[in-house]
Amino acid sequence: MVVAATKAALAPSLTQAKIPVVISLSLLGASFRVIGLVLLGLFLLPLGSHALWWMARGGGAAADWSSAGLLRPPKASDPALVRVYAARVGRWRGIFAHHSWIVVKPEGAARYTRYDVVGWGMPVRTDGWAADGRWFGNDPQTVLALDGDDAARAIPAIRAAVADYPYRALGTYQAWPGPNSNSFTAHVLARLPEPRVTLPPTALGKDWAPPGRIVERTPSGTGIRLTFSGYAGITVGWVEGVEINLLGLVAGLDLRRPAIKLPGWGRIGTA
Repeated sequence: MVVAATKAALAPSLTQAKIPVVISLSLLGASFRVIGLVLLGLFLLPLGSHALWWMARGGGAAADWSSAGLLRPPKASDPALVRVYAARVGRWRGIFAHHSWIVVKPEGAARYTRYDVVGWGMPVRTDGWAADGRWFGNDPQTVLALDGDDAARAIPAIRAAVADYPYRALGTYQAWPGPNSNSFTAHVLARLPEPRVTLPPTALGKDWAPPGRIVERTPSGTGIRLTFSGYAGITVGWVEGVEINLLGLVAGLDLRRPAIKLPGWGRIGTA
């Protein structure tokens, strides 16, 4: 009788105690559904549609490294010049990734100098290909163009950054999540005397940071980046905009020059 009476007395309390648990589980399930839809809309659908488009046009497998005609033949009398280029990589990797490099020509120099990081042999290469050469047959796009005095001020900082790039030893290159060619270019851009540009959102590896460096300034110096060794992160900056990085894929918004950033497709908006 006492046990039955005790159960009867506690029954309302037990029923009320279950309500928060049921609500919490319901909210948790709804949160997971929302996260799943966000991931689907921001990452999987754009990447999947770009993969179909990429393969339909041939997959970027041409072995063509010739000049794309973006630069005229250099002359010593030409003013100083700096260019940062990015081009899609070859085969299936071109679905989501660009390769980037830096070109300089000081005033008085009779030739261009090109700096790359690659995944075979010694990572840092000088003049391995034409300054404005195609990459696996894919035309480069201009990320940064400096001429004259602006270029002359930037070239010493660029050369110093190339010289002290810490991942230049054999075996230090990692295609994913980094350090790779785009980690190298981001390292150089961070050393420019003025904040200029950010790499394309498809420059896989641009957000890589060594273990332990979780919160830091963006390469442009105009914002903050939270990153977990390039596997995931969030970037907020005036030059970089707002970016969400998941496994190296980037989705976000460009606030300074209105545009959206989508995995695979890259930046879509104003020039």
